[in-house]
Amino acid sequence: MTDLRSKTALVTGGGTGIGFGIAAKLLTANAKVTIAGRRKEVLKEAELRLHAFAASPNNIATVVCDVTSAGAVKDAVNAAANSDGVLDIAVANAGIGAGGPFLSMTDDTFRSVLEVNVIGAFNTIQAAAETMRTSGGSIIAISSIAGALGGRFRAAYASSKAALDMLVRSAADELGGFGIRVNSIRPGVVESEATAMMFEHMPHIIDDYKKNMPLGRVGEPEEVGDAVVWLAGDESSWVTGQNIAVDGGHTLRRAPDLEPAIRARLGDEEFSKLAKPGSGPNG
Repeated sequence: MTDLRSKTALVTGGGTGIGFGIAAKLLTANAKVTIAGRRKEVLKEAELRLHAFAASPNNIATVVCDVTSAGAVKDAVNAAANSDGVLDIAVANAGIGAGGPFLSMTDDTFRSVLEVNVIGAFNTIQAAAETMRTSGGSIIAISSIAGALGGRFRAAYASSKAALDMLVRSAADELGGFGIRVNSIRPGVVESEATAMMFEHMPHIIDDYKKNMPLGRVGEPEEVGDAVVWLAGDESSWVTGQNIAVDGGHTLRRAPDLEPAIRARLGDEEFSKLAKPGSGPNG
């Protein structure tokens, strides 16, 4: 098992969902982990739960941070770094989604998704890399299969994740000379707080996801965490600039069919004004 003892890690969006699963796995591998997020109460609740995975209470800390603020991200990186000011592992996980017909999407909605998913990741990668220039390190961004598959009703989200994957590749090319590795993970659908409504009220969409996964099941946050631990450790020391799918094989097939959810939300009449029934491989 990968041992990250003496390593420091920052996980943005670490209070819930995939971020929590990543933090739990890093703690299990003996890293010192700081989780960052916008809501102090969520972070504190997560911290209490994460103690179960930590070898020492001192191995887990929290910091309030809005990743769209470069200054706030630098402060979070400094808070997570060791006494010499070095951060070994940074996980740019914070993200938001927005779904709906392309014709109904506002520029404010599109911009807000890009601000968090792309600018937020850029801020995290850059601030972390500043501390890693003398000692190297591993930076992992959490992308999505949407960045590879696209799909109807996901224009903002899919665009942001495709941009994130290219950001990772560009950063890896430039930062490799400093011994800094930069990779992204593309999770498929994972059961978490962020997807709870879909699991509870839209089982037909979950079934469509499963139909397009060769392994036939959804993922768990901790399974993404396992991939992060591998990318953070020495076992992946010759891996950089990669966009790695952790998705049950979903990217071998097609994007999920979100039309039933969008139609149910808008109603048939409004849907027909903004979109038409899908057809083809992504319909």
